[in-house]
Amino acid sequence: MAASDSDDVDSGGLVARARQGDNAAPLTVTELSQKLKRTVEDRFGFVRLRGELSGVKRAASGHLYCCLKDENAVLDGVMWRGGARRLSFLPEDGIEVVASGKLTTYPGRSKYQIVIETMEIAGEGALLALLEKTRQRLGAEGLFDESRKRALPFLPRVIGVVTSPTGAVIRDILHRLADRFPSHVLVWPVLVQGQGAAEQVAAAVRGFGAIPEGGPELGGVPRPDLLIVARGGGSIEDLWSFNEEAVVRAVAASPIPVISAVGHETDTTLCDFAADRRAPTPTAAAEMAVPVRAELAATLADLRARQQRAILRPVQLGRERLEVRARRLPAPQALLQPQAQRLDDLSERLRRALGDRAARGRERLGALRLAPATLERAARDARDALARVRLAPALLTQRLGRDAERLGGTGRLLASLDPTAPIKRGFVLVRDSEGRLVRDRATAAAQARLELAFADGALAVMPADSPSGSGPVKPASAKTEPVRAKRKPEGTPPRQDDLFG
Repeated sequence: MAASDSDDVDSGGLVARARQGDNAAPLTVTELSQKLKRTVEDRFGFVRLRGELSGVKRAASGHLYCCLKDENAVLDGVMWRGGARRLSFLPEDGIEVVASGKLTTYPGRSKYQIVIETMEIAGEGALLALLEKTRQRLGAEGLFDESRKRALPFLPRVIGVVTSPTGAVIRDILHRLADRFPSHVLVWPVLVQGQGAAEQVAAAVRGFGAIPEGGPELGGVPRPDLLIVARGGGSIEDLWSFNEEAVVRAVAASPIPVISAVGHETDTTLCDFAADRRAPTPTAAAEMAVPVRAELAATLADLRARQQRAILRPVQLGRERLEVRARRLPAPQALLQPQAQRLDDLSERLRRALGDRAARGRERLGALRLAPATLERAARDARDALARVRLAPALLTQRLGRDAERLGGTGRLLASLDPTAPIKRGFVLVRDSEGRLVRDRATAAAQARLELAFADGALAVMPADSPSGSGPVKPASAKTEPVRAKRKPEGTPPRQDDLFG
């Protein structure tokens, strides 16, 4: 019993002691964690995992943290900033991916995790699911609404093209534009697939929109009136750059109308939904951008011909109406014939009347006999008629009275209009040095000399407010003499007015 008790005391002692034959020193937690870390990293130095992303978040440092899960297990994952920057898609919860990397442990939490070096979407079905999810999210923001679509300019002066400068797409676009309507084309070279393609396409669309509208050309580059974002056909992976959110938002926010021509007719990208117009191919985009110059010329010629016809049509109609009305008018000969016939009739009647009048005059003259007794009787009758005429004094006095009244009125009018009458009453006529009447003070003050005309003569004066002059002023008129009536010699009898004026 004593020995047994001693063994129990040793095994459950308070102080740890090394046992006999035991040469393994105890490990620290850190040492064990490091051993586990090396074991896991050596055994699982490279793995490929397929799982669904969950809890995706991007730290301020740029590192990406997430979980990979399936139906039964969950594995933490981390992707450092360099690898996260090279991702060709935006990781979101619910996306099934294939992650490649190595397993390691995190001693701080006693967890193991995968350090992801590359991450790809697990199959085309998962890619399409991600595409649909992104389309619904951006569509809910209104980026694909038809009300946001703008009409394309009818004849753009400058066309901007965002595409690869070395592919066949740009050659097809330029060739088609040259055939239809040669235009000024600006090409912004970008990558159309692979790492960084989405960022370059988005930057190109924003760069074209940053050129001032209507202002001075930026570095000699004019602002495009229309943009074409183009790429040739390919798989969904090749076209994925045009499904990126950065490209979709740049196209939707572009101040310039955009035509999306990505892939072939059966290919559809989110860029097509955000653009103002979708073209099935890059060549079709060039056809949408400009009209056919030959067709425009034909249309203009047709409009010009229609304009000329429209201008000449009223003239032609007026000419036709005039011809119809002219045919309805009677001939000038038909209008003049009745008048000519009447003139002939009146001429004949006048000739006969003159003949009859002359015949009657000859008959009266032949019947007239001028005997002396006839003449004496005519003279006697004239003397009797003259004797019966009496000149009453009232006839003369009435005429004289009327003439006297008329003469008196004329005299009074002459007296009222006589310019010398006011002078005789004390008024003065003021004239300037040239003999013109001065009617106001301002004109008088501006004269160097003035002439005052009195009833008995003129006087030269100088106004106090006028500039001083030199030399005498010659009167504008001679001395005013009163008008005296000529006196008739005595003994001359007064003249008698004519009775008949």
